[in-house]
Amino acid sequence: MRLWWARIAGVSAGQMLMVAVGWQMYDLTASAWDLGLVGLLQFIPAVALALVAGHVVDRSDRARVVALCLGVQAAVAVALTAAPLLEQFTALSQRGLLLALSVVLGSVRAFQMPAQQALVAQLVPSALLPRAMAFSSAGLQSAIIAGPALGGFIYVAGAAAVYGCCAVLFVVAALLCLRIGRAIAPPRLPTNLHTLLAGVRYVRANKVVLGAISLDLFAVLFGGATALLPIFAKDILHVGPWGLGLLRGAPALGALAMSVLLARRPIMRRAGARLFGAIGVYALATLLFAASTSLLLSMAALLVTGAADMVSIVVRQTLVQLETPDAMRGRVSAVSSVFIGASNQLGEFESGATAALLGPVGSVLLGGAGTLLVVALWWRGFPALARRDALVQAPR
Repeated sequence: MRLWWARIAGVSAGQMLMVAVGWQMYDLTASAWDLGLVGLLQFIPAVALALVAGHVVDRSDRARVVALCLGVQAAVAVALTAAPLLEQFTALSQRGLLLALSVVLGSVRAFQMPAQQALVAQLVPSALLPRAMAFSSAGLQSAIIAGPALGGFIYVAGAAAVYGCCAVLFVVAALLCLRIGRAIAPPRLPTNLHTLLAGVRYVRANKVVLGAISLDLFAVLFGGATALLPIFAKDILHVGPWGLGLLRGAPALGALAMSVLLARRPIMRRAGARLFGAIGVYALATLLFAASTSLLLSMAALLVTGAADMVSIVVRQTLVQLETPDAMRGRVSAVSSVFIGASNQLGEFESGATAALLGPVGSVLLGGAGTLLVVALWWRGFPALARRDALVQAPR
């Protein structure tokens, strides 16, 4: 429960931070390219540090790793609060500061994501993991709903007000993580190329794990529209920061409803088919969002994408954790985090780049169609994943 509350506080702060950074960047530059660049600069360090991060997570107290990462994010929020003062005494512009701190955030999340994923599986028995994942996601999605909406409303008082609230929430989350007891003593691992690459070798050899995380990579890489929401809010739907907060919160509302349902009625059969079906629904809802000029219809389409994505998240994360021995969960989760980061941060860059060429509507339409194609290709390419029945299988 301490981890659960810590994730609520940390994710709320992270969502508020990204709403403020996105709106401030577009306010400063009015550039879709710069919005995409924020995502790219978070993705590059996550890839560069993935192998090292997985190794650190597997040989360290995972709760302490998460706490340290949250502390660094609190420092980033403080730096953004002081941005006008920093601009007076340094040659770094506010745009440059936003881009530089995006690199810091990407570096921190390279360690935080695998530590959090591996920690959940360490704190609950395997038979309860599907319910635990759904319950954890319910709290996380509650934060994703509250964070953007709250960030959008607070932004009326200025970006510094949002960043100050973020700093406080990050500190609270870090303190909660420091109170999580050590469940399992971390093993002593030698630091060499063999151990660093162990997670990569495991994912490559396990077709179910490889198929699950690569399906998410390419589906969300093409289908995500999050980075373009400031453009849709300002130029297409003609709403202000409050409208952007509602748009960012809509997918989380759908995800929250689905996560509560999955916590009460976890997926027990036909897991693979439901995974592919959920991503297909996600793609169709993305196409509807691209065609919408109504705030309510756009929110409804994003709500459906959130619900469908939650089915995918619970199935994928449960499969990855259950198929991986605990001693390797950090390194495998680090590889998975690279795929997730690519689908999110690199997807934001892809959306910004294609929007600069095709416009925001054309970019999202192309992405939705690309996601449908990915579903068809992965159905044929990973039959073991498509035919997977039970999430929790009897031990061999």
